Amino acid sequence: MHEDLFVPSVPYVPLAERLRPQTLDDVVGQAHLIGPGKPLRLAFESKTPHSMILWGPPGVGKTTLARLMAAAFEAEFIALSAVFSGVKEIRSAIERAQLCAAQGRRTILFVDEVHRFNKAQQDAFLPYVEQGLITFIGATTENPSFEVNSALLSRATVYVLVPLTLEELTVLFERARRLAFPELTFTADAVERLVNHADGDARRLLNALEALHTAAKAANLREIDVGFLETALAADLRRFDKGGEAFYDQISALHKSLRGSAPDAALYWLCRMLDGGADPLYLGRRIIRMAIEDIGLADPRALTVALNAVETYERLGSPEGEQALANAVLYLAVAPKSNAAYLAYEAARAFVKRDQSRPVPLHLRNAPTRLMRELGYGYDYRYPHDEPEAYAAGENYFPAEMPKVEWYRPTPRGLEAKIAEKLKHLAELDAAWKKRRG
Repeated sequence: MHEDLFVPSVPYVPLAERLRPQTLDDVVGQAHLIGPGKPLRLAFESKTPHSMILWGPPGVGKTTLARLMAAAFEAEFIALSAVFSGVKEIRSAIERAQLCAAQGRRTILFVDEVHRFNKAQQDAFLPYVEQGLITFIGATTENPSFEVNSALLSRATVYVLVPLTLEELTVLFERARRLAFPELTFTADAVERLVNHADGDARRLLNALEALHTAAKAANLREIDVGFLETALAADLRRFDKGGEAFYDQISALHKSLRGSAPDAALYWLCRMLDGGADPLYLGRRIIRMAIEDIGLADPRALTVALNAVETYERLGSPEGEQALANAVLYLAVAPKSNAAYLAYEAARAFVKRDQSRPVPLHLRNAPTRLMRELGYGYDYRYPHDEPEAYAAGENYFPAEMPKVEWYRPTPRGLEAKIAEKLKHLAELDAAWKKRRG
């Protein structure tokens, strides 16, 4: 028998965990919070803990800062994950905090992904925060305004953590390579590609570096260039959670770029979202909405282009269908803009919702039976095709006693400029008809 079968195995520790900063000065990034004279730096130096919410994307140091805070305050550190923890784990954490308090020790309770706790679970912490039994630190990637209970939010300071810059990621890369894999060298292009791949996420960078080390070792390489890097990291992680705030921020940026007639910016956000794994058909539906809402009748072809792009994607798939979406985005961005039809619809819908149910005037009703004709249905209806310019000047198509409305007001842009001219001409015909009628 082999003796090494009985040697206890050492658990694997990821590089990101092995290199987790041990002091505040080791932290890369977040200078706006931990730089000299900044709020978290002052909190560390004062040794006075306070409850807080750390809000930021993955891999920017939320857990690290919480752990460092516990060390700086010589406090018990209890970590919960809202994904895996429930009432039992919360109760156990509070019992530990009570034992620590009896021994004269503070407790920092760190809840990762706190937004995943429901209202009742979040409320469970409140009495203990108010009593001072625990210092609560929540970490979230979602906007706490929407995801954290107002009662808990009012008792915690929100600190916004930001993605690491390319310069900060480069510093982290050099430190990690030197400490963990000094035998590896990287071309300048490979370093640039790697830090861009990290997308502001320190953990992502270190995980990628570790994967590259494993791949280089298997290939017996010591220098990594762009070609090898892109092959080794082919299974690229997506850059946003498809239901998260970053996703909706990018959709908003795409919409506003189209509305702002910025074709290059619109194309950039489209490509960012496609690269991030967004469903192209979802993007197509949003593009259709943009054609309706922001272009409307200023260029009715915009809607056709958007619909055709979605149909093209449904038939061809990727990548050809994505080019059709790009064509639609560019067309919409350079098209004349008008929200007149959108505003008209919203105004009419709001009026109808609050107004009474007004009956259809008799002259606008069909009269397919004798009884209907005897009751006056359709009487005195003027057929526009029998009138000059195919327009029944002065005719009223609203219910009786309906107040005068003017919901649709075409803009002077694109086709709507011609529509405005036509409506003005028809109004002049109405005025002339009324004048003749005295």
